Amino acid sequence: MTKIDIIQNVYEKLGFSKKDSAEIVETIFELMKDKLSQGEKVKISGFGNFVVKEKRSRRGRNPQTGEEISITARRVLTFKSSQVLRKALN
Repeated sequence: MTKIDIIQNVYEKLGFSKKDSAEIVETIFELMKDKLSQGEKVKISGFGNFVVKEKRSRRGRNPQTGEEISITARRVLTFKSSQVLRKALN
């Protein structure tokens, strides 16, 4: 499913214009991006949690050459599905 598919579903199910549907979806995604970039958790009841985790720098190895390299610290986005979503999938 793509963002266009989501917009199309909002348009069909809620009766907003396509332009309004696109603005709604874009606004939701922007709010989620803003909160996640601030380090906050985004919890959608019945769906799951989006969490930004901090990864420390560590030593790694280049698989082609075997040379040791330093992997820098970074932030990664994780998603954990809710029990409701897991039940619906199984």
